[in-house]
Amino acid sequence: MTRNEKKVFVLSVVFGAVLCVPQNAFAMHIMEGYLPPLHCVFWGAVCIPFLAGGVISIRHTIQRRRKALLLLAMAGAFIFVISSLKIPSVTGSCSHMTGTGLAAILFGPVAASVLGIIVLVFQAVLLAHGGLTSLGANTFSMAIAGPLLSWGLYKLGKKCRIPRLANIFIAATLGDLFTYCVTSLQLALANPSVEGGNAASAVKFLGVFAPTQLPLAVIEGILTMLIILGLESYAEPELREIGFLEEI
Repeated sequence: MTRNEKKVFVLSVVFGAVLCVPQNAFAMHIMEGYLPPLHCVFWGAVCIPFLAGGVISIRHTIQRRRKALLLLAMAGAFIFVISSLKIPSVTGSCSHMTGTGLAAILFGPVAASVLGIIVLVFQAVLLAHGGLTSLGANTFSMAIAGPLLSWGLYKLGKKCRIPRLANIFIAATLGDLFTYCVTSLQLALANPSVEGGNAASAVKFLGVFAPTQLPLAVIEGILTMLIILGLESYAEPELREIGFLEEI
């Protein structure tokens, strides 16, 4: 990072930390108005450093590797399409695939966070899927937590010499499931159970998500694996430019 970029990133961390300071408040895409105001501000603040790092990462990637722009656009389109196919639930949220594992594997988790929030804004405005007040919470669960786990598992799998396609499948599948674990925690913190508190509430939310999300996560893992196979056949120069094939 250049000196100015480092300053921007540090300022974003400070700004996020300031917003996290508790204040008095009266009061899988989580819907509009479902979270208390303080929760909306907190999750939004947590996302700021990741998004700042993601913008810097994408800027550097495009400057050094022009062909990567095509893959970035493809990864963003994949997230938009696959996460728009939703199955409603009774929890104030919904079940759907996330698609962010692909972007995390190809470009890293912070770049995936930027693609994720762009998709979430479009879905909230154009499809009434999610919401602007819950944008921070949805961004953290789908565009930060899930991609971080997918990326970490993919790197760990490479070190453990797990077969490449199996490694991709595991990373994308568990990243999807982790998104809903985080979403369940966010909903539980905002809506603690009368008996058992936040923990009991989280278990209830996970129980509602599980029947639909488990098969969807497996499907996402398979789709991610097939897309990377297709990219290796038809976009080999682009994959080499971003360093993915050299990693293999």
